[in-house]
Amino acid sequence: MQKMIKKLNAYERLMRLDKPIGILLLLWPTLWALFIAGHGKPDWIIGLIFVTGTVLMRSAGCVMNDIADSRYDGLVMRTQHRPLVSNEVSKKEAYIVVAILSLLAFGLVCTLNILTIKLSGIAMLLAVTYPFTKRFLAIPQAYLGIAFGCGIPMAFAAILGYIPPIAWILLLANMFWAIAYDTEYAMVDREDDLKIGIKSSAITFGRFEVIAVMICYALTLLLLVIAGKWLLLGVAYYLGLAVAAGIASYHYLLIVGREKPNCFKAFLHNNWFGFVVLAGLVTHYLMQ
Repeated sequence: MQKMIKKLNAYERLMRLDKPIGILLLLWPTLWALFIAGHGKPDWIIGLIFVTGTVLMRSAGCVMNDIADSRYDGLVMRTQHRPLVSNEVSKKEAYIVVAILSLLAFGLVCTLNILTIKLSGIAMLLAVTYPFTKRFLAIPQAYLGIAFGCGIPMAFAAILGYIPPIAWILLLANMFWAIAYDTEYAMVDREDDLKIGIKSSAITFGRFEVIAVMICYALTLLLLVIAGKWLLLGVAYYLGLAVAAGIASYHYLLIVGREKPNCFKAFLHNNWFGFVVLAGLVTHYLMQ
């Protein structure tokens, strides 16, 4: 029994279920899209499918990331105790976990319309290939932002049966947000990434990384303002964006000193950025 519990614990850490921040960063933009597509009243069954699918695909993405980085993680202090590095889980087991999670996610999507099913294939491809982009893309965080934002067009497709232009505005906003928060994350690992030859936005932006993060937050908020104008959203929505701007300013204070604990704290705190945007959106629809 103890051996089984230890194995389950290893699987939990492999899928990062013990660190839900990634699930939340994936979930908030998807919920933005669901509420907009549903005019404040998204179908709860579709919502449940997307929430469950988000957990499954984020877990599969984390396992795929560890498979791709298995020979590098042992060289980085923060990742040297991950299950694949410590041999708590074999690479064969990891591939099986990815397959099971992906099949479960695809099974859920198959209950939706054809367009959403087709988009899920693109989302799957982006999720499994993202870990390898760190080998050759100067800013793999942009790729991550698109991968993390696939739930946006999928949500519109699932509810409306087509993808309106507003979906692409939200996807672009999510891409800049992902560059912002994942650069904060990359600032923690910069020295290790340079040592092992992994590319990241923190390395590419160099000494301008703090400015780049703030520009990305500004572009995210600008695009969300454009979305609000497009959708004729009210004051509650813009109050949510104002709070999000305040959160971004707080992140500047955390990362300007480039201290690793504070950079990681800023990354984790992005959960609140996504939440307040959703809160403003939901409040708008409740006031209708």
